[in-house]
Amino acid sequence: MKIYQVSDPEFREYGRVVEGCEVSQILEVLRKVAPIPDGTVYVPKEEAIQSLEEAKRLELTLFGGVPAEFGYCSGHNTKLNCLEYHRCSEFNLGTEDAILLLAKQQEIENGFLDTSKVKAFLIPAGVLVEVYATSLHYAPCHAHAKKGFQMLVVLSDGTNTEKPSIAGKVDEDTFLTAANKWLLAHPDSDEAKSGARVGLKGENIDISGDI
Repeated sequence: MKIYQVSDPEFREYGRVVEGCEVSQILEVLRKVAPIPDGTVYVPKEEAIQSLEEAKRLELTLFGGVPAEFGYCSGHNTKLNCLEYHRCSEFNLGTEDAILLLAKQQEIENGFLDTSKVKAFLIPAGVLVEVYATSLHYAPCHAHAKKGFQMLVVLSDGTNTEKPSIAGKVDEDTFLTAANKWLLAHPDSDEAKSGARVGLKGENIDISGDI
């Protein structure tokens, strides 16, 4: 699979590189608090990062006064498994190089997305990126197996927390798996086996041979 850089023109449809923000304190704390297991771990809000003055300034820059949560996703991963989207952009910043597998919400047809639409983008360590709300994404992939990844995840406050009670009268409701999180699972994924709605068809992409 071709792996693009976030500096390549192909990334412009999915997100942008955010420049001019001070993130050194955030990266320092992220290195300390985010474990790097063999699988992946996700924490919606990490108070050690949330309480930093640097994070408070970044919240204003990124969300313009709307409360945001600063969490992380870390570990080792090379597979697609699922794609999700939110009603807000997601901002990512890694202590190590990491790869995002992305597609577009508008490429979903009749409740399914063909994984042949997915593209891979490498985010260099220390580079802050915005992933647009219409960009389907999920857990990052590591670029270096020995290092794994530690990725800051900044979203509107409350995202990815407990799923709200919902009547399910709209078809899209069946993809809702947490607050502000609509998930399309691959049939081979653990998420699908745990009851998440299948919304991906085609290969469950694994980039282990491409890195």
